[in-house]
Order: sequence, then structure tokens, then C-alpha cells
Amino acid sequence: MPLFWKPYKSELTSFIEDLKARKPTLEAEQRAGRALLWDRPQDRRQLAEWREAKVPQQGYVYQSGH
Repeated sequence: MPLFWKPYKSELTSFIEDLKARKPTLEAEQRAGRALLWDRPQDRRQLAEWREAKVPQQGYVYQSGH
């Protein structure tokens, strides 16, 4: 290993670090956006009813029943 070895940092990593430095609230905004769509409490009873009502699909959906 050379005496003045510098660890590699990709352009993408540099870009993200620069973006976070310029906008420190970025991660909090991302978490808030995720909470709007994904981090919601699940109703287990409703999920079980949905799974029971699901109709099994044929292996090849375009094949006719003949």
C-alpha cells in the first residue's frame, strides 16, 4: 500500500454526501414522505379476510378452459 493512499469514493457517494450537506433536512423529509404511504398500522383481521377472499389464479392466464 502506498504511503499516500486515498480510499476510493464513488461519484454517487460524493453526490449524496454533498446533497445532504447542502440540505440537512433531507433525511427527515424522506422519512416523512415514507410515513405517508408505507409506515401505516395494519389491520390483521381485514388482511386475513382479504387473503381468504383471494381467488387462485391459473398457471397460464391466457389459456382458455377448453
